Amino acid sequence: MSILETDGLTKEFGGLTAVDDVDLTVEQGEVRAIIGPNGAGKSTFINLITGLLDPTNGAVRFDGADITDDKPYQIVQRGISKSFQTASIFPDMTVGENVRIAAFGAERGSFRFDFLRRRDDIEETDEVAEEMLSAVDLWSERDVTAASLPYGDKRRLEIAIALASEPDLLFMDEPTAGMSPDETERTVDLIERLQEDLDLTIVLVEHDMEVIFRVSDRIAVLSRGQVIADDTPDVVQGNPAVQEAYLGGVDL
Repeated sequence: MSILETDGLTKEFGGLTAVDDVDLTVEQGEVRAIIGPNGAGKSTFINLITGLLDPTNGAVRFDGADITDDKPYQIVQRGISKSFQTASIFPDMTVGENVRIAAFGAERGSFRFDFLRRRDDIEETDEVAEEMLSAVDLWSERDVTAASLPYGDKRRLEIAIALASEPDLLFMDEPTAGMSPDETERTVDLIERLQEDLDLTIVLVEHDMEVIFRVSDRIAVLSRGQVIADDTPDVVQGNPAVQEAYLGGVDL
């Protein structure tokens, strides 16, 4: 069963077509990778789906509903969340406070402080924070200031923040960028565990091909804004067009 579909999704910036008539289907429960050379249109494509950019043409459907014109907070409330390429945290707040704020903001839409909120709202956000920090193995660090975390833990905190809206679909943008081999291994283990334990659908943008081929069920390859391959990892790895786009014809 498909949870996300794009139909002819296109984004033009002046004379440049960054995303060119892309049709893509994501099945519920899968890890779907989107890869491509630098400048292929990957980040633009995700920003179109998550409402950060408006498409020039085309449509986006999530769980059967047209979300093309939805605002980002509305898309979050529908069940889509995104972890960013660089950690987006409140560095002077604790780890726990970061996730509680995200959970409360996701529940209320565009975030605002509400001093008349019900007690059960606070209890519910505390429960979400505990669940999501436990999922990324940071519950024991909940009272630590976010700025003091090691780089890999900051990236995992950012994933917990994205999870605080309790999404059905999570976009992960370069989750292992800048990580050491040990941190990368822990992040790969986390991706596999999130899919299984939280029943998440994950769309992954990542440059590390070893990570991609390890965790992905299917891979879509973008080049110059167009999909040039869309299949299982084994088939994509042997695709001559993919090899040409990446390495001038050298096997991946």
